[in-house]
Amino acid sequence: MALFSQTSQQGFQALLWKCHMFWPVSRCRQLFAASFSVPNREKTNYLSFMTSSSTALPVDPKETDVLPTKKRSEIDCKEGKGWDEETKEIPEGKFRFSSSLGAAKKWSMSHVQSRHKFSNVQPPEKPLQAEEWNKLREDFQSPEIFEEVMLNSMIRCNSPIDVAKSLLTHLAKRNGDIAYNVLVKYLTLCVQQRQVSEIRDVYDIMKVRFKILESGAYNLLIRGLSNSDQWRMALTLLEEVKKIMIPSRTCYESCIKAASRHQEMKLAFELYDEMLAKDVIPTLDVLQSFFDYSRGMKDAELQKELFGILLYLRENQIYPHKTFMRSIKLWFESIPGGNWRGRLTNIKDSGQCPVCNHQLEDSNLTEEEYSNLSERIVRDVIHGTDTFRKTSPQEFEAFQTFVENRLPFDIVIDGLNVSHIKSRKMQCENLFDAVNCLAKENARLLVLGRKHMLINSSNWKREIMKEMQNKADFFFAENISEDDAFLLYATLRSGKHCKFVTRDFLRDHKACLPDSLTRHLFRKWQRGHQIVFFPSAEGRSMKFLPAFHYDCVVQTTGDTWHIPYKDVFEEKYSYQVPRKWLCIQQK
Repeated sequence: MALFSQTSQQGFQALLWKCHMFWPVSRCRQLFAASFSVPNREKTNYLSFMTSSSTALPVDPKETDVLPTKKRSEIDCKEGKGWDEETKEIPEGKFRFSSSLGAAKKWSMSHVQSRHKFSNVQPPEKPLQAEEWNKLREDFQSPEIFEEVMLNSMIRCNSPIDVAKSLLTHLAKRNGDIAYNVLVKYLTLCVQQRQVSEIRDVYDIMKVRFKILESGAYNLLIRGLSNSDQWRMALTLLEEVKKIMIPSRTCYESCIKAASRHQEMKLAFELYDEMLAKDVIPTLDVLQSFFDYSRGMKDAELQKELFGILLYLRENQIYPHKTFMRSIKLWFESIPGGNWRGRLTNIKDSGQCPVCNHQLEDSNLTEEEYSNLSERIVRDVIHGTDTFRKTSPQEFEAFQTFVENRLPFDIVIDGLNVSHIKSRKMQCENLFDAVNCLAKENARLLVLGRKHMLINSSNWKREIMKEMQNKADFFFAENISEDDAFLLYATLRSGKHCKFVTRDFLRDHKACLPDSLTRHLFRKWQRGHQIVFFPSAEGRSMKFLPAFHYDCVVQTTGDTWHIPYKDVFEEKYSYQVPRKWLCIQQK
């Protein structure tokens, strides 16, 4: 192996003697050598160290046989086989590290800031000898974090493994130990460069030295192994993780992709179902991979599973991006004998698909659904949660009286939210533009504001506020109040026709609803009643997109599928629904 090597019989006996004070002989035989090979300008020096539960002790290099260090080109060509083509670098600082006892290490803010000061440090291009590392460390502004900064730089610059090895060799010789966080950083570089043997070697050290690893190390190990021809070892590690914690999304998805790449789709879906059962939310990337790796397969059970993913998108109001949408389209069209054909389209305002003439589902709730939803929101969201931590019962009671005396409204506006739409304009001007635009159709408007808006200031001009109050009803809550509950109450009390304007997604309120059916109704009501607004291209005015009359979620009739999609990936949920659709028909 590249990091560790078999010792000669003589060297092995010497090693057992050296570590006997720390381990029983049987345990030492599991450890024996950890070898870092460091090229010299004139000759090659080798430093080996063995590991105990808390130390890495130097071993006489003369007693150890090691393999010569691989050249970078050899690593790239030979070790790279079997890896997925798409690789992402692991960002600096993504992982937290434990101490040598496996406990989480807490870094102070000043320490973190110190690291960032040296983000431009360039690592050496070639391995260095101990005296050269010592000189660099002595000249470094903060020697106490030199190794951490240097390893972070190596990760960022994707330095040759030999350079990192020479630093670790130097540390082992100087300290008699290789700390946990240093091993994890070295592991990060190995995963980044897809060097399977190195990954396995670091794991061999870690599992001997530490009783338990933290999630960051498991993420790296599973990710690195799953992208190799030794991917089944990642499954073994996943089982190990399950014994001590709920595996992370990275762990699950790495294993799912590995199984999918090797056409073991049943295993992939078992892992997918397991992560959902544990409330581990999948990324669009792994959902897309199911469609990519299932292309051309004729399997009724597999088809059912993939349809289940589409229904998962529907249930959670998830919109695939263009690349994911294309994977779905290609999968449908690749099903042997399926006769599916997908075409991109824009749905008419009436809700009719121009491709297949199918009428999409109506966004309106039935009277019974609307009544049930209203009761649940008042009971579980407004009165059943922490609403009154953000407002007082007296204020909300006053708001209810205010609304009841002025019902019904056509549009309810989150005034503070709208006022921030364009940062270069005064907040009152942003709100004024919105009120003017929405009042054109003689709509009855309710604007939810805050009391600080009534104080003449650079952002809130008294004369503009007075002019707006001639065009809309205003309710000014306390400055610390949370106005989402006010918005929901006023909109629902005004009736099914009433719309609302805010850029908030209202996720917290959906989460307060007790069952999936009510949450589904809430999202459906939201999609049909939330008005989208944004600045115009020239920035002089505000544009509003009316709420749809049809429901903007994945839909199917059995022989048709309609899938709304977005042009680009969005990491966060969005209140904006797509305008583009994929229509898939079975001929």
